[in-house]
Amino acid sequence: KMSVPDYMQCAEDHQTLLVVVQPIGIVPEESFFRIYKRISAVSQVNVRDSQRVLYIRYRHHYPPENNEWGDFQTHRKVVGLITITECSSAKEWPQTFEKFHLQKEMYGSTLYDSRLFVFGLQGEIAEQPRTDVAFYPSYNECETVEKRIEDFIESLFIVLESKRLDRATDKSGDKIPLLCVPFEKKDFVGLDTDSRHYKKRCQGRMRKHVGDLCLQAGMLQDSLVHYHMAVELLRSVNDFLWLGAALEGLCSASVIYHYPGGTGGKVGSRRAQGGSLSAEAGNRHRPGKDGIAVLFCALTSNGINADTSAEIGRAKNCLSPEDIIEKYKEAISYYGKYKNAGVIELEACVKAVRVLAMQKRSMEASEFLQNAVYINLRQLSEEEKIQRYSILSELYERIGFHRKSAFFKRIAAMQCAAPSIPEPGWRACYKLLLETLPGYSLSLDPQDFSKGTHRGWAAVQMRLLHELVYASRRMGNPALCVRHLSFLLQTMLDFLSDQEKKDVTQSLESYTAKCPGTMEVITLSDGLKLPPVPFTKLPIVKSVKLLNLPTSLRPHKMKSLLGQNVSTKSPFIYSPIIAHSRGEERSKKIDFQWVQGDVCEVQLMVYNPMPFELRVENMGLLTTGVEFESLPAALSLPAESGLYPVTLVGVPQTTGQITVNGYHTSVFGVFSDCLLDNLPGVKTNGCTVEVIPALPRLQISTSLPRSAHTLQPSSGDEISTNVSVQLYNGETQQLIIKLENIGAEPLEKLEVTAKTVNTKEKLYGDFLSWNLEDTLCQFPLKPGKIATFIVNIKVKLDFSCQENLLQDLSDDGISVSGLPLSSPFRQVVKPRVETKPLNPQESSKVGDFSHVKTLEAILNFKYSGGPGHAEGYYRNLALGLHVEVEPSVFFTRISTLPATSTRQCHLLLDVFNSTEHELTISARNNEDLILHAGECQRMAIQVDKFNFESFPESPTDGAQLANAKQLEEERQQARGLEINSKLDICWKIISALKREGEASVEGVLNQLVLEHLQLAPLQW
Repeated sequence: KMSVPDYMQCAEDHQTLLVVVQPIGIVPEESFFRIYKRISAVSQVNVRDSQRVLYIRYRHHYPPENNEWGDFQTHRKVVGLITITECSSAKEWPQTFEKFHLQKEMYGSTLYDSRLFVFGLQGEIAEQPRTDVAFYPSYNECETVEKRIEDFIESLFIVLESKRLDRATDKSGDKIPLLCVPFEKKDFVGLDTDSRHYKKRCQGRMRKHVGDLCLQAGMLQDSLVHYHMAVELLRSVNDFLWLGAALEGLCSASVIYHYPGGTGGKVGSRRAQGGSLSAEAGNRHRPGKDGIAVLFCALTSNGINADTSAEIGRAKNCLSPEDIIEKYKEAISYYGKYKNAGVIELEACVKAVRVLAMQKRSMEASEFLQNAVYINLRQLSEEEKIQRYSILSELYERIGFHRKSAFFKRIAAMQCAAPSIPEPGWRACYKLLLETLPGYSLSLDPQDFSKGTHRGWAAVQMRLLHELVYASRRMGNPALCVRHLSFLLQTMLDFLSDQEKKDVTQSLESYTAKCPGTMEVITLSDGLKLPPVPFTKLPIVKSVKLLNLPTSLRPHKMKSLLGQNVSTKSPFIYSPIIAHSRGEERSKKIDFQWVQGDVCEVQLMVYNPMPFELRVENMGLLTTGVEFESLPAALSLPAESGLYPVTLVGVPQTTGQITVNGYHTSVFGVFSDCLLDNLPGVKTNGCTVEVIPALPRLQISTSLPRSAHTLQPSSGDEISTNVSVQLYNGETQQLIIKLENIGAEPLEKLEVTAKTVNTKEKLYGDFLSWNLEDTLCQFPLKPGKIATFIVNIKVKLDFSCQENLLQDLSDDGISVSGLPLSSPFRQVVKPRVETKPLNPQESSKVGDFSHVKTLEAILNFKYSGGPGHAEGYYRNLALGLHVEVEPSVFFTRISTLPATSTRQCHLLLDVFNSTEHELTISARNNEDLILHAGECQRMAIQVDKFNFESFPESPTDGAQLANAKQLEEERQQARGLEINSKLDICWKIISALKREGEASVEGVLNQLVLEHLQLAPLQW
């Protein structure tokens, strides 16, 4: 019984001579295979003085029991032996030569010729000319090896040709020997050798044998004739085993005719697994002329080519491509009748599959393969099982059955680590498992799973990935375990149950504790590269938004003289091409800038798909274009959280364009670089922003408390600081502002402006005033230094028109008409008692609260410095000022009386103290007047009349009537200011408050009083 099947066999091997190449003694494996490779390269030789070609099949291992089937199929017979040995001295030579003879005896019955290659022996023995021994000084000095092999093959041909001629011309008739397979010998004992049936059997088998010899000798036409005759003879005596062999010989010869390039293909070229290095299939074709014999069987479809040197007779005897398969089926059915012919049957199936693969008849090929799977052989060793399943896998792959191929390859992989093997081959198991990935629609690149729908059966894929992880662990390679587990978690997350998610992550954390996951490509020993697996789903990012700097830190460009809208890039006012390209740029580039050296922010909206809390460590930004210092963050996301905002920060160190490409994380001990381009469905407002040169940073602190009132300026700018102060009307207070440069650049330029907002009150005089020169003397302000800036706050509002502040005064003849009054110059006027509340303190408090007036202003600090200033950039910092103004003293009545001199007059004022404190009223050249809380008194002030001629008169021209009202207001305001400064009326609270201010009459002056205070325009 033949024990070891040759899974690499193909139909064209029937025309080859089998030569075994073996070492004798101790020969280094590397040296042996180096010579073996050179020997096996001589796989076909043109026979001298003939157009025939001899094909050689080399093996470095061949079971002797297989050699016993050499009569059944001559290509299974070892006809040549080449031995390689090392011999360093003449003393060792006899023993070496004896080993050579012993080796020949193993195959002695079938050998045509043999050779011994001796390396290392020099001297007298090596110089003796011998045909069967070749001496070489070393493995590097053996240039004639190929020539020796060619001579050896020619000697084989001579023996082959003589045997062929002997058999073909044997006329002894009755004396034809009966050729047998090993298991038949006992069956023919005692048979009648003189019967006609026996003779036909002998003739048929011999015809088949001669057909084999003709095929090996390069005589394709003769072999076809002999095979046909053998089929007829053997069919007539029901010699099914040999009939199958004759049919297979007929198929092989026809395949050689139809497919001169061979049927081995990719699988055939990988014979090293079976122990042979054959010539490439392309070397099998024979030269000739364009064809004659295409009439009967040389079909051009399905990759079939004509043998261009064929004759019409050969074409008639040759099977058509369809008949080849039918005859293979018939032959295999005959083999199946014999339990001991299992190897022959299996190899015939494999050969038929290769032919069908050439014909692209996949379904029929799969039937042959299915038959091969169920052929029972003896108890195979684990190594033989691995080889069998691997070849089945490769054949299924060749006919396009990728999943079936992966199925058998996975079985082969599991066989490598079977429990019965003392030392399981985990590396071989891992390698075979990797080869199954394409069959299950898997790859090692997570990018293949990022787009589109999931391909393949997820349950099978997860099983395979778990097996890869286990094999990696048994190989002692934790980095591979981490890579495959990461791949499983990333690509199969949607198919994992909650419990499986927990189990996988726990396993991953246990592996990363020994070997953290990285973004480096893992290269295996065979050169295969495993790309990194970034965790883009842990957490899942839905949007990425680059944030502008806080309002106080945003850079502004100084307006050029040409204006910002003037473009120097194009001479055209408008071009649709330019407009379109700008639109594309706008979609990627953002309309704000970041500043070198300042912290910049990017907001990510993320969520956690895991059923447990997800801890993300070392999360930061990935950028290109500008040197960028990322400041990593750590976050903890609750189980299956909704969208959760995460802000990542960093500091650009240089200027130019910066592009945010993605982010990096560390989850479960795996470091990931997640690129936005690889994240499907992520919304972004653009990823490229300009970084301008560094600017100083100004921080302000004031002497006033912070305000709870937040100003909302109309321009939309935010106010960094709000302060508040409470003043009495007419009071002046200093606001001391400390300007600190907290940046890294010097503060070189400062401009301060003020704007009153949200007030309907009429202000008299300057509300805010300052002297900037004193501050600028301290510039440039170096980093960390502080400058002081003082702002004077002066509030002058008119409270006199609010009659509801006090009750009606007693009717004492006071009039606002300015007519002469008969009452004394100084009179105490008290409010009516009956309408006053019982508690005067409550009344004053309520009154004060309800009549507080509010003033709001914004101080803008426009500053610049450093490289940013040189590029024309500045920053704005706004300070909000909230002033609550309480009434102090105000005038309820005003009139005039003539004085002794016409150039003077008496100004009568009723003064009301609306505060809760006692205060004194003083005027220029007048005695102080003491007023108690809530008291009203009249005071008279003698004043020189004013000459108002220098002020502009109201216009009378009809064309300027539109501005008449405005000019009149300006004229009256100027007069009131002059009168107020001359009167110089001041108030002062006597108590511990020590507060004082100005009492202005500007708001109560009317036209009649102004006329009385004006010098008469007399002209002499």
